[in-house]
Amino acid sequence: MCVAGGAPSTSRYSLGPHAFGAPPLEPALYIVSTPIGNLGDITVRALETLAGAAVIACEDTRVTSTLTQRFGLKTPLLAYHEHNADRQRPKILKKLESGEPVALVSDAGTPLVSDPGYRLVRDVLEAGHRVVPIPGASAPMAALVGSGLPSDTVLFAGFLPQKGGPKASRLKELAPVVSTLVFFESPHRVGATLKFMAQTLGHDRAAVVARELTKRFETFERGTLVELADRFSAAAVKGEVVILVGPPVAKAAVDGRDADLLLREALADMPVSSAAKAVAKATGLDRGDLYRRALELKAEGG
Repeated sequence: MCVAGGAPSTSRYSLGPHAFGAPPLEPALYIVSTPIGNLGDITVRALETLAGAAVIACEDTRVTSTLTQRFGLKTPLLAYHEHNADRQRPKILKKLESGEPVALVSDAGTPLVSDPGYRLVRDVLEAGHRVVPIPGASAPMAALVGSGLPSDTVLFAGFLPQKGGPKASRLKELAPVVSTLVFFESPHRVGATLKFMAQTLGHDRAAVVARELTKRFETFERGTLVELADRFSAAAVKGEVVILVGPPVAKAAVDGRDADLLLREALADMPVSSAAKAVAKATGLDRGDLYRRALELKAEGG
């Protein structure tokens, strides 16, 4: 995350060969969204804010300097990340107390989404200062609108735990949630995570792996979780990754007569235990109850 500042009335930014003056900013912490890959996705309002701020607080000054150089921004950069936040936060609060506008950015996208910036926002609000969002690019939203999955109800789950046990536990908590689930994942863990998801969330759930969003090699890989797990099992994945998982597959309502019919059809080709398992998966009915009913039907002659 990075904080930016400067002289509001004289600060400038450039778009191609053209330079523009930034309007003065009122004292506040400005949460500025920046491009997630394609620098052309920057907004004019974001440029005006970064140019007019007294300082830009950012995760990595090397990353943010690429953006400031591209658009002719002269605002000083202040490194602000999880390792130095306790030391840098008082400096930011002091600037706000003196009436200077401060801009906060992340390395890419919208700050506070899976980064520690919310602690700064909390402290700024508690100190009585304004917080102003400057919307723009967001990897979860870009992935969602390009996925083809339901977008009416969405749960952003961020990064999963890296270790198997905690990862499986977290996925079990999310399994019954009737929403499209959105995750960030490291490229070298994509295959293993998709396998965990298939085992825990359901093999037949629709899913999408979005990679390198807004960049030249942007891709959307679509399929069921088990299909994607197989596709990425040995794949060498590069770039930033968002994994999206569609809502659980709805089970049709089934009454006793329908269950008996399904069990009889299954028993024609399967042993009792397999028939009960298959019908349970198809209907959502209790497997134990179906097993006992299958035994009764078998005893009756199917």
